[in-house]
Amino acid sequence: MKQAVILITGGSRGIGAATARLAAQQGYCVIINYRIDIHEAQKVARDIQQCGGIAHCLQADVSQPEQVKAMFDYIRQKWGAIRALVNSAGILSKQTRFVDTTPERWQALFQTNVFGTMSCCQQAFTHMATSLGGQGGSIVNVSSIAALYGSPNEYVDYAASKGAIDSFTKGFALEVANEGIRVNGVRPGLIYTQMHAEGGEVGRVDRLAPTLPLKRGGKPEEVAEAIMWLISPKSSYSTANFIDVGGGR
Repeated sequence: MKQAVILITGGSRGIGAATARLAAQQGYCVIINYRIDIHEAQKVARDIQQCGGIAHCLQADVSQPEQVKAMFDYIRQKWGAIRALVNSAGILSKQTRFVDTTPERWQALFQTNVFGTMSCCQQAFTHMATSLGGQGGSIVNVSSIAALYGSPNEYVDYAASKGAIDSFTKGFALEVANEGIRVNGVRPGLIYTQMHAEGGEVGRVDRLAPTLPLKRGGKPEEVAEAIMWLISPKSSYSTANFIDVGGGR
């Protein structure tokens, strides 16, 4: 029996990589999208293959719509239509007050975090929609707890990009519900990933973890569990919903 295909953007590291490994354990043919670091993507693929799973690496910059379309076209040609999509690709800029940021920074954040997710969802529709001959499918967009709290003095523009993802997820989910497509979101909180180093503070999770009800940072694998539950038939009556994985925040 042919395995269902799942595409995970930003699948070479952090939450995306953890989700790729879990998806493979659950029997998916995993397509690991990456933008730059082919070595990290290949490492995730090897981990999956060594455990008997199926994984392939595919380069594309999701901030570029033409690359997104080419990626989806190639997947259909090579492995068949996707049945699941996890939009995990995202970028983060250095911590700073919003008044000190620039329009160029906002544009870069939104181009990847928002427009990249929207482009992937639009292309996934052509693979999944029953009106186009598809078999339906499930999409999970990775947002952030920052969308709810605004991340003042650190990442207001990043938080705004994730707020846009929340609004888009809700609207798109309701628009495609009658096409056999479920669309949900996961909002991670303080998770141990490389993104904090990119923001300029490697120890950010450790600094803020004591302020959380659970008193600790989260693991990428814990977020992956929520993502894959929403992807799976176990959540078959859930769409336009969100799971917060934030340690009680």
